[in-house]
Amino acid sequence: MQFIIIVSKKKMKIKFLFLFLVFLNSCVGTGTSGLFGTGVSVAVDPRSIGTQIDDTLMQKNLSTRLTLEDKKYFLAVKSKVLDGRIFITGKVDNPEDKLKITKIAWETEGVRSVRNDIKIKEEFNFKQSAKDLLITSQLRTALMFNNEIKSRNYQIDTYKKRVYIYGIAENQDELKLVVDEAKSILDVEKVIASILLMEDLRIQKN
Repeated sequence: MQFIIIVSKKKMKIKFLFLFLVFLNSCVGTGTSGLFGTGVSVAVDPRSIGTQIDDTLMQKNLSTRLTLEDKKYFLAVKSKVLDGRIFITGKVDNPEDKLKITKIAWETEGVRSVRNDIKIKEEFNFKQSAKDLLITSQLRTALMFNNEIKSRNYQIDTYKKRVYIYGIAENQDELKLVVDEAKSILDVEKVIASILLMEDLRIQKN
């Protein structure tokens, strides 16, 4: 009889542990499926529970501030935070909206990087798009071959010959170099830079 009781208690513990793990999984979301429609599925989330909670708080913070800035962003913009890195997708009416959203994302406490893949709503124009793509490619190449610039810290968009640069610079000199490189590209009509200095970032130290 004592043996049966012990076995029964062990089974109860196993059931309780299983139910707890299922509950924990539903709370923190240890699986990620189809990030932004990419179809990529991750069976096990490599982030610690603490990191997942921090990322969730950052994402809620960002979503709230975007909605307060403009209610249209609530449906038009989607965001995801992974290990302090912010990923943004969606469609907006003009480049100024994209620039504004990028700034708000960088102002999120604890942010490590921002990837803004928001698209601009407009009818497709092949000739204009080809010209913009060429400007973007030329500038990206120029940044890569400039040893005084960390090109990986910048994201470039060109819209109707207006160049939008997002990212972080090590110092004021690097910021100026990036802007000067953009202005030197043929056919560029205007350069709009949303570049923060490294010293101004509010990055949480792990």
